[in-house]
Amino acid sequence: MKAVNIKKFGGPEMLEIISCPIPKITANQVLIKITASGVNRPDIVQRKGLYPAPTDASPILGLECAGIIERVGKNVTGWKAGDEVCALLPGGGYAEYAATDQGSVLKIPNNLTMIEAAALPETYFTVWSNLFMRAGLMHGETLLIHGGTSGIGTTAIQMAKLFGATVISTSGSDEKCNQCKELGVNHTINYKTQDFVKQTLEFTDGIGVDVILDMVAGEYLPRNINALNEDGRLVIIAVQGGIKNELNMLTVMKKRLTITGSTLRPRNNNFKTEIAKALKDNIWPSLEAGKIKPIIDRTFVLDDVVAAHQYLESGKHFGKIVLEI
Repeated sequence: MKAVNIKKFGGPEMLEIISCPIPKITANQVLIKITASGVNRPDIVQRKGLYPAPTDASPILGLECAGIIERVGKNVTGWKAGDEVCALLPGGGYAEYAATDQGSVLKIPNNLTMIEAAALPETYFTVWSNLFMRAGLMHGETLLIHGGTSGIGTTAIQMAKLFGATVISTSGSDEKCNQCKELGVNHTINYKTQDFVKQTLEFTDGIGVDVILDMVAGEYLPRNINALNEDGRLVIIAVQGGIKNELNMLTVMKKRLTITGSTLRPRNNNFKTEIAKALKDNIWPSLEAGKIKPIIDRTFVLDDVVAAHQYLESGKHFGKIVLEI
């Protein structure tokens, strides 16, 4: 099969197209003939050598895909060859075929294309598990999302609004702030020209937000603490701003704050199956009804994977970038 290989850890130019064997599947896996795959920031981090694949996962980049099941393992139930699906992958999405556990597979919502479906798994699994399972975001609460125009951001905005939350988002330009407002964000903050803590407190009459979804960390950590309401929850899912900073624990204690974080890829198949079932019950009906949708910025063919990574790193995108296989 055709697949993307990392010649050497480094920039986008280190990606090349190679020919390699089609993956073999275990008893609990399905083999998917891929039509499209999502491009995500963890792919960039892996390309740089900072996010190694789990020992039992494909070293090929790509954490989500949509396509048609080619084969099923002997213990697989509920899926058969010919089913059109989208799936969360432990790796291997930048290729013509990928294997994944049966519990990480979902049917493609009726009104979505393969390209749209390929943009669902990584961000939808991540947002559901962090905003609703870990942070317990509830109807009537206020959520601050850092990076509202990212794939995670556009997904989190729609999910939070669907469940009745008030949403504040940060972005790096007025244009991106306006794009977030078009998705239903209540208040936007241009983090390059405005202090997000000051603006958040103004928007919430001085009390702060209930939940923050943060992909920055670093110097954002103490500022996030100041932007939270009492009993607030901070969920960190990426560390684009660095992994360390000082923290005033007295503020944490006085406000009774919860600081948590997670990575999805290393979690076991049972946990991912649990998320898939929750998405099927709570989110898939809204996707099929058109109440929410994946936001696709641009597609690239597999041979243009270098350009796809360059575009993602430019930060110009609004929503997801997808590879057409």
